[in-house]
Amino acid sequence: MRLQPDAGSVTTESTAAARLNSRLIAAHRSPPVQASDSLPRVRQRIIFVTSCKGWGGSEELWANAAARLAKEGHAVTVCVWSPPMSSLRLRRLLSASGSVVRLAWPLTLSGSSRIIGRIFRLPRAALGLIRFWLLLCTVRRPDLVVISQGVNFDGVYLAWICRRLGLPYVLVIQKASEWYWNPDWMLRHQRAAYSGALHSYFVSRHNLRLTEEQLGLALPLASVVRNPFLVSWDQRADWPSGEDSWRLACVARLYPLEKGQDMLLRVLAREKWRGRKLTVTFFGVGPFRQSLESMAAFLGVIRVRFHGFIEDTASIWNDHHGLILPSRCEGLPLVVVEAMLSGRLPIVTDVAGNREVIEDGETGFLAGGANENALDDVMERAWQRRAEWKLIGQRAAVSIRSRIPRDPAGVFSDKLLRLIAARSVDRGADRVAERV
Repeated sequence: MRLQPDAGSVTTESTAAARLNSRLIAAHRSPPVQASDSLPRVRQRIIFVTSCKGWGGSEELWANAAARLAKEGHAVTVCVWSPPMSSLRLRRLLSASGSVVRLAWPLTLSGSSRIIGRIFRLPRAALGLIRFWLLLCTVRRPDLVVISQGVNFDGVYLAWICRRLGLPYVLVIQKASEWYWNPDWMLRHQRAAYSGALHSYFVSRHNLRLTEEQLGLALPLASVVRNPFLVSWDQRADWPSGEDSWRLACVARLYPLEKGQDMLLRVLAREKWRGRKLTVTFFGVGPFRQSLESMAAFLGVIRVRFHGFIEDTASIWNDHHGLILPSRCEGLPLVVVEAMLSGRLPIVTDVAGNREVIEDGETGFLAGGANENALDDVMERAWQRRAEWKLIGQRAAVSIRSRIPRDPAGVFSDKLLRLIAARSVDRGADRVAERV
């Protein structure tokens, strides 16, 4: 016979849940604080884990937040899937914190792990999850686990582990797309991951809305945060020379399925663009560089260059007049924000959060869709107004500074600390009520 909870316990539990929800919502509605303000200086234990296998713009938010919190004296543990992620940007961020930060690589597959995987026929991802579980079981109980997802559902199993161990966690969602839907058998796990989170942080309203639609579930404990940018906040007044030759930068991972470089090459292969003094430089690395270079050669597109990775992203805008980004799906592209901060106009597809920061025809140009004809149309509109590109870039620089915070990582870190504090207050109230 299945035992049912009595009505009193149900009422108490639902009241406690409602009280916690109201505290968590209030914590995120509070205005951001400055470093000198009086958040409780309690040393918190926070674990950051990312679902991404490489380094990209999706990693900037959690990594900068981890570095900031470590610098403030909190106990920070970082979990990533492979050591190469630590070699440049991440290690630099954390070493600059001035604090001792425990760098954990529980998801790295060592030689012994591969042998175990072969013996038990476990996939590499499963081994990584097992090692993450073991880490959580062997460290002192964290006050919060921050799960950063490249796509809105690829941290589901990480969230499942946290729920099984009774650990509080939040989700960070860097991208959601109509291109990516999981099968029905995953739906209940996805719903449980979001329902069990203390909060879910999206980088655009579009991604939040789409995730709710894909789940068929409202997410009241969710909000929008912004990613850190890698250019100066100070407005620059320079403008590239040579206005008889126009240059656009396409800054994105070389991954046409999402970033759409193939569409751009097809448009540039059209007759009208062949005769125009427009050059496109592709910045970025990825698994499809050779095929994209071959495609450009096959189509006879000669006014393109493949530059590869560049460490100093601000230098891109020294000799490029604008950004061209033909993405099929996004969150809110970091490069859009950086181009606008640098006074360069963005020419982009109307996907994800682009419309949330760009006014079409005023601070940039939005394609009507993520297809070749729409891309050709928006490029044509921009080309006909090329004499205004500098002015549009100046308007973009002013506009974007009114839409994003100067220190996104600081704002995000503050939200995490407020969330921990709100939960701590609620747990304290529950303990008092139990004693009474």
